[in-house]
Amino acid sequence: MLKTFLKPGWVLFLIFVVAFSYFSFTVLAPWQLNKDDQIVERNHLIEEAYEADPQPVTEVFSEDGSLHKEWERAEMTGHYLPEDEVLLRLRPVESAPGFQSLVPFETESGETFLVNRGWVPTDEGNSVPHIDPAPNDKVTIVGMARYNEREHTSAPIEEQGYTQVYSINTEQIAELVDVPLAHDYLQLSPDQPGELNALPVPKLDRGNHLSYGYQWIAFGVMAPLGFAYFVWSEIRERRRAREEEALMAEATAAAIGTGAGSPETGADTEAFEPDHEETSDKHPDATEPTAPTSTPAATTQPSRRSRSRYGSAKPDFYEKIRERGQERY
Repeated sequence: MLKTFLKPGWVLFLIFVVAFSYFSFTVLAPWQLNKDDQIVERNHLIEEAYEADPQPVTEVFSEDGSLHKEWERAEMTGHYLPEDEVLLRLRPVESAPGFQSLVPFETESGETFLVNRGWVPTDEGNSVPHIDPAPNDKVTIVGMARYNEREHTSAPIEEQGYTQVYSINTEQIAELVDVPLAHDYLQLSPDQPGELNALPVPKLDRGNHLSYGYQWIAFGVMAPLGFAYFVWSEIRERRRAREEEALMAEATAAAIGTGAGSPETGADTEAFEPDHEETSDKHPDATEPTAPTSTPAATTQPSRRSRSRYGSAKPDFYEKIRERGQERY
């Protein structure tokens, strides 16, 4: 039985089950559970941000321009630098491709932050539509603090009079416009000066990541159980096959033992042969011989085989033998 499960098919099956369970517990389930934790934390921060009043930008951002907590609402006073506008290229918003306007904003204290003014849908052929420039006078704006994005692998392009990028990376944009920017940026809230179409705030729902994580854990448990079931089924079927073979062997041996002394084997055929000599001694003075009593009845009638082959008109050859016996006596 052990040799059966050492075959390549079973060994590869076991390796697959072990690898699948390992990745389910260590990679796939934590991946979904961590995403759920991140969404829960994000929703909590958004709720706190809307419950609290906007804070001065110096309290939301550190001295190097990095955030303390994302999604906090910050307020700052200063003016836009509309001549240094950069477009975020073809970023989908509400399932529609669009362009987002990224404009530096210089505060009264001399710091410069990148502000995402919102988005506009694309024209036909994904071309840049008309975008109203940002105001260049002194304004006070409120927005949500956002973390900086990674630099995209695609290089920026110059098209239709705009510098276009594929990610909101402040270091890359600072090099393009030659303006020092804070590490993180601000996403403009609705009804603020310079706003185009405000970006929607993420929905405060958890999604299905928690259930997906539990599903991967369940799959990791079910895989070894399924393998054990297949092993048990294989052992059960092989035991059943051996039992059936043993029963067939016993039945065959019993049939051979029962038929060893039967008349059909020919071992006792002499006991069934008629004694013609004794019959002739009992009638020494008989003037007319009688028909042999040992002649089977089948000799006087056509057998089933002869009837099927010759019909009922087959000649009786024993009749000539009887006639010769009568002539002799």
